[in-house]
Amino acid sequence: MNTIYDFNAERMDGTKQAFTDYEGQVLLIVNTASKCGFTPQFEGLETLYEQYQDQGLMVIGFPCNQFGSQDPGSNEEIGAFCQKNYGVSFPMMAKIDVNGADAHPIFEWLKDQKGGVLTDGIKWNFTKFLIGRDGQVIDRYAPTTKPEAIHSDIEKALATMV
Repeated sequence: MNTIYDFNAERMDGTKQAFTDYEGQVLLIVNTASKCGFTPQFEGLETLYEQYQDQGLMVIGFPCNQFGSQDPGSNEEIGAFCQKNYGVSFPMMAKIDVNGADAHPIFEWLKDQKGGVLTDGIKWNFTKFLIGRDGQVIDRYAPTTKPEAIHSDIEKALATMV
């Protein structure tokens, strides 16, 4: 797999999402959880999406229950929570694993492209990956990096044409 566009994922409603649909856009891919200390980052992610979507940014959330069982609900429950509490309007995919034998292929590829500090594995909820318009990983951000802290990186990526 050479770019993010080589992948598909299941949306919360069970439909298939081909990432070729996002070709030419800048993507911010985040593994999320609705019962985590970082959950308020949904607000910052939604703000980024609203601010930059017309310029080509797509934020995509992937709920994950692997870290402290902090997203135990069904896809419907998670989607309703995100919408009700944070006004999330960006796409949310079906709940996945990001580490281990059942890790989603997108996250296997992301980790391979941009490893972590001590390990390539995802360490916690709200790890973020910025993908350029060419479908390649630009950077990886720790869960502690607030969405508003990556404005300049997003603006640089949006300014780059393929």
